[in-house]
Amino acid sequence: MQQPSGQARKPLQQTSMQARVAEELRQMIITGELAPRSSLSEMALSETFGVSRTPIREALKQLQIEGLVEVRPRVGTFVAVPSRREITELFQMKELLEGAAARLLALRGAVPETVRLQENMREADEAVRAGDTDRYAQLVHEFHDLIVTGADNTKLEAHYRTLMNQLAYARLVQTSLAQPGRLSESDHEHHRVVDLILAKDGDGAERVMREHVRRSHQALMAGMDEREQGHRG
Repeated sequence: MQQPSGQARKPLQQTSMQARVAEELRQMIITGELAPRSSLSEMALSETFGVSRTPIREALKQLQIEGLVEVRPRVGTFVAVPSRREITELFQMKELLEGAAARLLALRGAVPETVRLQENMREADEAVRAGDTDRYAQLVHEFHDLIVTGADNTKLEAHYRTLMNQLAYARLVQTSLAQPGRLSESDHEHHRVVDLILAKDGDGAERVMREHVRRSHQALMAGMDEREQGHRG
């Protein structure tokens, strides 16, 4: 049987090892276990994961494509930190994708995601009453995730996952929620989105979801400004 032309295929074991390393590194970056700007040594990572440097190198290349890793020639490899402009651009895309997802979910009617969204709102209300920012941040992540998965559009979801990885949203959401009054404002905005989804109002759900993402972005930028002023003070 004639072999297809082009590059030779990587051995299956090496490919799966590279994928495992890439996924673990991806999660370590997104959650902040690997701090922004921290150095990524192939040798150190090779020892950490107990693999050769080849799958480490390939995994870092993949994460560079995804925007999570920055390679500086003759300097080293580092955990990427999005610039203010990049954060703004990523939030603009987040607004478009989540708005579209809210519309699509509203048009689907009653599905498991809408049931879980209502449970999410009850739990979020409790977290707000208790002033539990950490718990609320977890529920924020689930809220947005439910809307995207509930849209039932695999292409939209794939683009969204890549976007959220680049944004490292798990780290940023705490900065946004630290703004005075933002916890209850965010909860109220979520309620409005869910109400419109349950009413099967696709136009309204998209509009309000986009407004919510814009407000989150504004709160984040205000928090980043305060942090920078604190460092300079």
